[in-house]
Amino acid sequence: MTTLFDPITIGNIALANRVAMAPLTRNRAIDGQKPGPLTVEYYRQRASAGLIISEASPINPMAHGYIDTPGIYTAEQIAAWREVTDAVHEAGGRIVIQLWHVGRISHTSLLPGGAQPVSSTNRAAEAKTFNRDGLVPVSAPRALRDDELPGLVEDYRRAARNAMAAGFDGVEIHAANNYLLEQFLRDSVNDREGPYGGSIANRARLLLEVATAIADEIGGGRTGIRLSPMTTVNGAPRDSDPQALYGYVVEHLAQLSLAYVHIIEGETGGVRYPADAKPFDYAALRRAFSGAWMVNNGYTRSEGQEVVGSGKADLVAFGRPFIANPDLVRRLHDNAPLNEVRADRLYGGGADGYTDYPTLAAA
Repeated sequence: MTTLFDPITIGNIALANRVAMAPLTRNRAIDGQKPGPLTVEYYRQRASAGLIISEASPINPMAHGYIDTPGIYTAEQIAAWREVTDAVHEAGGRIVIQLWHVGRISHTSLLPGGAQPVSSTNRAAEAKTFNRDGLVPVSAPRALRDDELPGLVEDYRRAARNAMAAGFDGVEIHAANNYLLEQFLRDSVNDREGPYGGSIANRARLLLEVATAIADEIGGGRTGIRLSPMTTVNGAPRDSDPQALYGYVVEHLAQLSLAYVHIIEGETGGVRYPADAKPFDYAALRRAFSGAWMVNNGYTRSEGQEVVGSGKADLVAFGRPFIANPDLVRRLHDNAPLNEVRADRLYGGGADGYTDYPTLAAA
């Protein structure tokens, strides 16, 4: 039986095991919104993961939505990320970067010149974000014009090219958690008319254009994507027909020969099968996709072993356990106790609660 600890090749990326480190925003970027020396050490410590998916990284200055998140659009950011990827590779790991645009989940204080956030809509989300003043309601966005969207697609393409220059093994497109690409996908948010609104095909157009551009730029075998069909985080109700919407999306993504789909099952950070939602058939999406299938949302060791052993998934992404356990793969393999996360050190700060969690060897 296949286990979490067996090797696998996803697209063009050979992995030592099937334990992925989920993308985890930690808000520790330094001057110029770039990763610093502590970030290099943080990822190096976790290089035993089969695949590290980096914290979400804005693709352009307008893509930021929280303080101190490292981008991937300047030469300085590329050079700083290169130190991260070199450290991970020297430790035997593999790492992809998650490409991010938050859309309307932002605040004018975080954007160039105090600009309005952008989205598929001009309706504000019922959500909050972090700026220098702490937790604040997000700002009202403006709806992107249709003629602005080709430039946005090119920003994603350029970010993928920058990721390769920074030494990443690939990229993951962040199309989950109701950030920009999902703001276009869902009819609960997307209220526009024209080629990017209305029908499922139109609402999926931007995501598929982005995925196509990135796959053309760096190869489908180095491109993954994250989806969250049933989550309502960041103030977005579910689509009126999520099964049809995400079925269409995955069917068309399959034509690009992507390395993997990373699926958040249920509510992000919550229950996998929300009681207030109609049942969702994730297996149907998996059958429509020929690449690797990665599942995520509170999986335990035994659940991860079962889902991989049964063939329901190829990889399992673990989030919070990787924060507190840099050697999580060994701990899972040995069924060893896990360190507890220090919740007051998740976002911002220095080494405390970031790079100072002990390994089993140290303990």
